Amino acid sequence: MKDVKKIITPTESQIQQAVFEWTEAMSRKYPELKLMYHIPNGNKRDKIEAAHLKRQGVRAGVPDLCLPVASGRYHGLYLELKSERGRLQDSQRVWISDLNKQGYAAYVCYGFDEAKTAIEKYLRGK
Repeated sequence: MKDVKKIITPTESQIQQAVFEWTEAMSRKYPELKLMYHIPNGNKRDKIEAAHLKRQGVRAGVPDLCLPVASGRYHGLYLELKSERGRLQDSQRVWISDLNKQGYAAYVCYGFDEAKTAIEKYLRGK
């Protein structure tokens, strides 16, 4: 009988936590990382709370992370984090496209490594 190993894929929440742990560790090299924040739009809510939040400006599809720092030709960076098995919703595609049209760098990152690479390239103006 073969030894079967279960592959554990990190959740989006775990990826996001890893990104913020990494940004904290890299904040000496890139002090502007202290400005990165999470946009808490994606949680499951009951209908009443969802209606209140919608009236307060919560929008479906807004990316998970924002780095409000200009770099190169961009005004700021937005990242939508996905697990390796995650799927992009239509509303997320629209937001990313619209943000790019407005002069922001907006990307979908599948996993921690893609997010880290996107942030570093952005901060180096690439």
